[in-house]
Amino acid sequence: MKAVVCPRYGPPEVLQIREVETPRPKDNEILVKVRATTVTVADSRTRGFRVPLSYWLLARIALGLTRPKKTILGTEVAGEVESVGRDVKLLKKGDHIFAHTGHGGSGTYAEYTCLPETGVVTIKPSNMTFEESAAIPMGGLTALYFVRKGNVQSEQKVLIYGASGSVGTFAVQLAKYFGAEVTGVCSTTNLELVKSLGADKVIDYTKEDFTKNGETYDVIFDAVGKSPYSGSVRSLKKGGIYLHAVAAPAVSIRMRWTSMTSGKRLVGGTTSGTKEDLVFLSELAEAGKLRPVIDRRYPLEQIVEAHRYVDKGHKKGNVVITVE
Repeated sequence: MKAVVCPRYGPPEVLQIREVETPRPKDNEILVKVRATTVTVADSRTRGFRVPLSYWLLARIALGLTRPKKTILGTEVAGEVESVGRDVKLLKKGDHIFAHTGHGGSGTYAEYTCLPETGVVTIKPSNMTFEESAAIPMGGLTALYFVRKGNVQSEQKVLIYGASGSVGTFAVQLAKYFGAEVTGVCSTTNLELVKSLGADKVIDYTKEDFTKNGETYDVIFDAVGKSPYSGSVRSLKKGGIYLHAVAAPAVSIRMRWTSMTSGKRLVGGTTSGTKEDLVFLSELAEAGKLRPVIDRRYPLEQIVEAHRYVDKGHKKGNVVITVE
């Protein structure tokens, strides 16, 4: 089969399209004919080994000392079940599925990939294409995790920083679904996009610092790791919650200290989500209450160009890779 291989850490040009052996599903696995995958910021960081210095050693051990342990990257997928292992009960050949392989998973930059039936995989929304479905899992699951951690509910004021990114676009929609009044923070070019997702207010961070406008919020969710830390904490109401999706160790320590001394709750971390979470997102998509934002589409043969674009750090929503 055709696959994109990452033989070493480096710029997008290290990615190579090669012929490799088609994987065989284990007894508890399904073999998926990949129809679409994505280039996430996590994929880009793994390829280039761009991690905070405080994560360096742990990341080398986890990802690979001199090159990626898993040379085929990609963590989101939508496709068709080609065959199943003998212990698989819930899925069958011909099913259209979408999935997230997890932060330690990979292998979707290929014509075929294997997934455990018990993993974060389910039937894709019937009203969405493979490309749209592939753009849901990582951003949607991350956003859902933090929106739930923040206990977002009706009549709360919620601010989402980085509202036009993959996580942010889903966070806006989910916060609105749970009844909140949502303020999205993004750049000038993305204001209309964030409004179209349901945000009640939008703030252009190139023109206004939300921490200085006198507004306070029940929940502030930094989806990209770039909000002003001290100002964000000050902009929380008493008992408010600050959510941080990209909290490096140094930030995590600072957040714990602030939680103990301020009477406000700060939550960081990462999540791969669960099958049940993905089913929930699929149901919302089926009901027309959740939609992925796709910035650009590239064929698998243009994976280098797709990574170059994501490396620029300005993508809106998701970058999708189509696999013929």
